[in-house]
Amino acid sequence: MSTLTPREIVSELDKFVIGQAAAKRMVAIAIRNRWRRQQIEPELRDEIAPKNIIMMGPTGVGKTEIARRLARLAGCPFFKVEATKFTEVGYVGRDVESMVRDLMEIGISMVKAEENEKVRVKAEKQAEERLLDLLLPGPDSGPRGRVPAVPAEQPEPKDSTREKFRHMLRQGQLDERSVELEVASQSGPQVEIMALPGMEDMGIQMQDVLGRMFPPRKKARRMKIKEALGALIQEESEKLIDMDRVTELARERVEQSGIIFLDELDKIASRQEHSGADVSREGVQRDLLPVVEGCVVNTKYGMVKTDHILFIAAGAFHFAKPSDLVPELQGRFPLRVELDALDKGDFYRILTEPRNALAVQYKALLKTEGLDLDFSREALEEVASWAQKINEDTENIGARRLYTIMERILAELSFEAPDRPSGKVLVDREYVRRQLRDVEQDRDLSRYIL
Repeated sequence: MSTLTPREIVSELDKFVIGQAAAKRMVAIAIRNRWRRQQIEPELRDEIAPKNIIMMGPTGVGKTEIARRLARLAGCPFFKVEATKFTEVGYVGRDVESMVRDLMEIGISMVKAEENEKVRVKAEKQAEERLLDLLLPGPDSGPRGRVPAVPAEQPEPKDSTREKFRHMLRQGQLDERSVELEVASQSGPQVEIMALPGMEDMGIQMQDVLGRMFPPRKKARRMKIKEALGALIQEESEKLIDMDRVTELARERVEQSGIIFLDELDKIASRQEHSGADVSREGVQRDLLPVVEGCVVNTKYGMVKTDHILFIAAGAFHFAKPSDLVPELQGRFPLRVELDALDKGDFYRILTEPRNALAVQYKALLKTEGLDLDFSREALEEVASWAQKINEDTENIGARRLYTIMERILAELSFEAPDRPSGKVLVDREYVRRQLRDVEQDRDLSRYIL
């Protein structure tokens, strides 16, 4: 779990997300509270529930990006899902509880990767010994796995030969040779069960039973020694890892520090003046309520409690508003923050300041073709101005407008880049205006192209 202070979390988010100071501060406090809770004695710790958050704002202003970057900073299981994927009790769409199962899978993967690192040295050593056994089979071994031996001028003791092969293996001198290795077969009975909507629990149980009935088969496969060594390291790691311990650690991590980002929450809000489809929306909210409130979800790794999972919801809330949610669900999202719409100044900062700024991305892409791309300040200001103007005239899609504008500006250059001589290319204001002239002349065209 992250030990970053709220100020440090905001500072890290500032490297990737422009503006939205209020939202950053709120999520930073929420993450720090996760750490604070772990420092409290167990009796009181269990009584402290997470303060779930709703982020409101138009599309493209940074809601999802804040959540995505936050997950990396927090170092805890994180899962993003759109609320619109769910339908009432799982009919047609997904069961609401499936997001907890997905979060548990992510927790298992995280812990398993950490445990793999702990046993990697031992796994590499054992894999090396197995590979040497294949390269130098004993007198009782068959021809399988034998590769042409390195010719020697005079007979050598077996130990000396083995060490010689070990040295060659570590130096990479045998990487291109082939060896026959038994690996798990991808064919055979499929044990993954697609459960009917609303019957995921039964599907989990059936998958577990069939998994035991039909263990993975192995087949001989010829591969390069470098590839074989990687496969053997993975196989030895699996043997060294205690999956019961992995499951316990993952479950604890999910229950105590897991985060679920629930996007498009406004799409399941019911509006009083409408009926029909709103019945289904309210049904999803009713199904969502116990998960957010705290319940026990059955997964193939055992029961998972959701009492202390942090839920961060987001939505544009153009037509609906948080008060259109059922009252019980509203009460489970006590913290709300509104994100600001982006203006020309924000667009310019998005193009230049973040580590993954669009200008940086395009420079790196065209550098692969030998072109040294550069943007003048005036050119980026012109792009920012266009983004604001088109968002105002058509649909406001926030920073995503920059992607379409930049792609249109650089489309010709990207197409011709492999055929151009290497050198410096400057994109200035006139170049930007020239590439967008057709859009400026035909206002209707901008509605469909940009």
